Amino acid sequence: METLDSYDLAILEHLQADGRLTNAELAQRVGLSAAPCWRRVRALETAGFIRGYRAEIDRHKLGLGVLAFVRLDAAQISSGAVRQLEETIRTRPEIVSCHYISGSGTFELQVVSPDLETFSRFARDVLMHLPNVKDMHTSFSLGEVKASGALPLAHLKPRRREAG
Repeated sequence: METLDSYDLAILEHLQADGRLTNAELAQRVGLSAAPCWRRVRALETAGFIRGYRAEIDRHKLGLGVLAFVRLDAAQISSGAVRQLEETIRTRPEIVSCHYISGSGTFELQVVSPDLETFSRFARDVLMHLPNVKDMHTSFSLGEVKASGALPLAHLKPRRREAG
């Protein structure tokens, strides 16, 4: 599967909006019968376009009121040192996201915590002692404007030619 057609794009749009759709509901929404829809979903999964399904959980309802953005500067950029830091980051459930970044810093983390005191303890006891960390800078979310995990797909749709 190298290219996505309009049915594949519609499937991806609908599953991003509601991953709990049954195959019958999805098929109806995208204009296919159930069997071809199911085959397309499986093909999208196999090709890696769909990597998994998960529930979107409200962190505030779970008592995780603090969202911190933490920039870590690595002391060494050697592959072994960075790999060790990556492996340690993956083990920490408080770190919900980690990205390599350009500019100053090596990694940008998103860290959740019940409160500032708990975050402070985590930063002092864990983050500052991660292997290969030289420096750390933290910013806190003051409010969420948009947190959708849905990816834009419009750039994949064929452009309509205007009559001229």
